[in-house]
Amino acid sequence: MDFGLVLQTDPPAAQVISLMKRAERNGFRYGWTFDSAVLWQEPFVIYSQILANTRRLIVGPMVTNPGTRTWEVTASTFATLNDMYGNRTVCGIGRGDSAMRVAGRPPNTLARVSAAMKVIRALASGQEADLGDGTTVRFPWAGADARLPVWMAAYGPKALKMAGEEADGFILQLADPYLTQTMVKAVRDAASAAGRGPDEVSICVAAPAYLTEDDSPDALAHAREQCRWFGGMVGNHVADLVAKYGAHSDLVPEALTDYIKAREGYDYSHHGRADNPDTAFVPDDIVDRFCVIGTAEQHIARMRELRALGVDQFAVYAMHDARERVIEGYGSTVIPALRG
Repeated sequence: MDFGLVLQTDPPAAQVISLMKRAERNGFRYGWTFDSAVLWQEPFVIYSQILANTRRLIVGPMVTNPGTRTWEVTASTFATLNDMYGNRTVCGIGRGDSAMRVAGRPPNTLARVSAAMKVIRALASGQEADLGDGTTVRFPWAGADARLPVWMAAYGPKALKMAGEEADGFILQLADPYLTQTMVKAVRDAASAAGRGPDEVSICVAAPAYLTEDDSPDALAHAREQCRWFGGMVGNHVADLVAKYGAHSDLVPEALTDYIKAREGYDYSHHGRADNPDTAFVPDDIVDRFCVIGTAEQHIARMRELRALGVDQFAVYAMHDARERVIEGYGSTVIPALRG
């Protein structure tokens, strides 16, 4: 089982780079960041420095989208980094939440995501691609060994099906075992129906992880408050699903949708932050299900449960007051237990 670290690109960029170096030293294989041009600094500039200061870490956005950059520019950026540092990037992509909505635009359609994935992967892998208007281009400078895996974030039934059919990896942004089992099955079934092998789609679960010294009520209460923001962030996507399919649809599990009944709105100026005031509606049981909190032994138990469900990577969202502690704790205890 691989492990990743997910950060926002808050200034100073040097701190993001330092945390990614620490992650690599502790056995993490992936370094992910948010990609929202208005809210945070430009991630691809920072990726260049992360790659220059690490040896093996694979970096990429969790997630970019096909609406804030033209597809050939996105592909060229990835291909340039790979040419410089040796195929050490991965393109996480989705419809777009904060990046699109903060700029006054709705999230992209799945059709647009599908088209973008094909173009970005092909161009960054040195192949020709049709940009959508009949214009076919190819990077003449891309090497013969150029490649770029494209992993898709998804929750809804159509997106899960598309991830299984078209993506190199599936990103699920929650760590609830029941929902993980349900959604991984949907992705695997779609991949099989499309004639793909069971190992052709990597499975990445991403969620906040908060290590506590014990499982006392006070320790767990503090951990929950540091991670409650995640339920609010996921709630944005869940609200879109409810608007499309209804609150009680056979296509979307109530275990995912039921908790947003008390959701009133969302202010993106607090997006992904522990002090987000718009996440009070998120109950403790959702924090416990969607996130991983507690002692190292409890984290190891959840990781083993996720691994048994087919998860290839757990990516730690470290937007809380114990980033260094979770990196070091995973490096000393959790990662060795899952690789031993």
